[in-house]
Amino acid sequence: MAFLVLLAASVYIFWPSQPEVKIVRMHVKRMQMHTVPIIALDISLLVTLKVRNSDVYSMDFTSLDMAVGYRGKMLGHVKSEHDHLRAWGSSYLQAELELNGVEVLSDVVYMLEDLARGTVPFDTITEVAGWLGLSLFKFPLKVKISCEIVVNRTNQIIIHQNCYPLK
Repeated sequence: MAFLVLLAASVYIFWPSQPEVKIVRMHVKRMQMHTVPIIALDISLLVTLKVRNSDVYSMDFTSLDMAVGYRGKMLGHVKSEHDHLRAWGSSYLQAELELNGVEVLSDVVYMLEDLARGTVPFDTITEVAGWLGLSLFKFPLKVKISCEIVVNRTNQIIIHQNCYPLK
């Protein structure tokens, strides 16, 4: 019985799990609406992601890709380069997303309404790829997370965030 308990505890501890990726901050640095020649939006976002590793394995990212959308329409994406995360550690990654001349004609009424209300909803899909490793053993890692975020336009704080893993 003791052997089975020890085996179950070992499997629980050493079984690789997905890292936790959370958007800690989404700061709208600049947002400007153009009406001539077409209705378009210039937006600059500074995104801070927290990646937490809850395994006994270290983690090496080969890529981190984050796509940002507004009401189902993708606005653009930003990529982060290679990074290393130690076992049971966490790391903060910052990325800046510059979008110029994004056409929002189909959503202009919603955008004006959101700007007047002071909150702007964004959709994000974050994909992390890399390796989990302990000594000579390496396990492939691929995580895809979708988040719905509502940002207060005045003080740039995330009011609401709902994230869930995608398969």
